[in-house]
Amino acid sequence: MKWLVRKRVLLILLIGFIGVLFLNSNWLARMMYPIQYKEDIRASASNYGVDPHLIAAIIRTETNYSTGQVSKKGALGLMQIMPDTADWIVKQADFNNITKDMLQNRPDVSIEVGAWYLQSLHKQFKQNTVAVIAAYNAGPGNVKKWLDTGKWDGKLDTTDQIPYGETRHYVQRVIYYYNKYKDLYPVI
Repeated sequence: MKWLVRKRVLLILLIGFIGVLFLNSNWLARMMYPIQYKEDIRASASNYGVDPHLIAAIIRTETNYSTGQVSKKGALGLMQIMPDTADWIVKQADFNNITKDMLQNRPDVSIEVGAWYLQSLHKQFKQNTVAVIAAYNAGPGNVKKWLDTGKWDGKLDTTDQIPYGETRHYVQRVIYYYNKYKDLYPVI
């Protein structure tokens, strides 16, 4: 009987030890927070001088890497770009032959267009990444108005003051994933 109790105790200790190793490994974390389309993210980030972790975090927040998405509001593709915004980007960036179908269904196109837009927002908001994330969700006009009127100062520690609840939560989610990805994938 004592032999059986000892075996059970050893089995529980072994399972506990394996569990601790399993829970503390980057392997499990990388399974929970994968990054797909790394080559496309890396290339587009390099093309436009945008942090690839930011692109990955926005994709994770917007569609969780699921292609062919159309939001209830009509946003298209992996990076969920509104059709009017996509039209503006295509003109401004001189992207020839990009269709809405390509934006919706081709990850490389969605990432390229989204990265260009992030670069444009970085210029507009003087490299303030938190304001850029808010503008990606609420639109640059709204964020500019919040900053100009003092409703929000554009800082990370005051995201709770963002007037739109959806945008406030969006910024917090993107920052969460951004930090996770930076920790798990120092190089994308």
